Amino acid sequence: MLIDGYDTLLLDLDGVVYLGNHAVPGAPAALEEAQRRGVRLAYVTNNASRTPAAISGHLRELGVPASAEDVVTSAQAAARLIAERVPPGAKVLVVGGSGLRLAVRDRGLRPVSTAAESPVAVVQGIAPGLSYGLLSEGALAVRQGALFVASNADSTMPTGRGELPGNGAMVRVIAHATGVEPIYAGKPDPPLHRESMIRTGARRPLVVGDRLDTDIEGASNAGVESLLVLTGVATAADLLTAEPRHRPHVRGGGSGGVAPALPRGARWCLRGGGGPSGGTGCCVSRGRAAGSMG
Repeated sequence: MLIDGYDTLLLDLDGVVYLGNHAVPGAPAALEEAQRRGVRLAYVTNNASRTPAAISGHLRELGVPASAEDVVTSAQAAARLIAERVPPGAKVLVVGGSGLRLAVRDRGLRPVSTAAESPVAVVQGIAPGLSYGLLSEGALAVRQGALFVASNADSTMPTGRGELPGNGAMVRVIAHATGVEPIYAGKPDPPLHRESMIRTGARRPLVVGDRLDTDIEGASNAGVESLLVLTGVATAADLLTAEPRHRPHVRGGGSGGVAPALPRGARWCLRGGGGPSGGTGCCVSRGRAAGSMG
């Protein structure tokens, strides 16, 4: 079966594992089965506001097998980016929430909140109640020469009330005020998938996502194979008109082989025949092909 060729599934969360406060139907059982077959599960998210412990707790409430060590966030990827560029113990101005501050501290850096503390870097991530004052401190520090890193570039984020401004929208405040563009850590840029592979020790990972412009493009940028699930943002129509960098790809194996690793009733799309440059692809649901991609 298809998943036997991979040692790790790098799973997006919203739209893949859960939808809001509810698990995607069949997802917990499918992931338990993949784990039973020896496949490592890693939950990879652009959301920098929550800690891995909080995210894994939510997953367990939904019946999904997860520990804090199984969760990889854009906050962790951003903290590594900074740690690779500044001295140990350096001050970092955190424009974000507890998930971002914890990631910075865990990487041996010192979180601060004002430009007056002379931080060597500014890291920004989405957080409820992000204030004008903190954005202003970030802008002052960047103007003073601090490295500018952002957890992700998502312009919106889904909520029960609809799509709200995401970190990509909030980052424009500091970028526009200073003329300095940040280094992005989250999908579709490579650092988050790199962080995932470092933390899991993955040698043959498969990225599973529901967004073409973050999950699938991110996998392509990182040189990792990918699968698209149609239980979230992307639709079959989006897939048919996708640019090459947004096309999911899986080398080898037919559509039916992936079924035991997928949520019952979910539809997944793959591109086969040796990768993005060749072969055909299809959408599949558990146990049957659902249509050709061409």
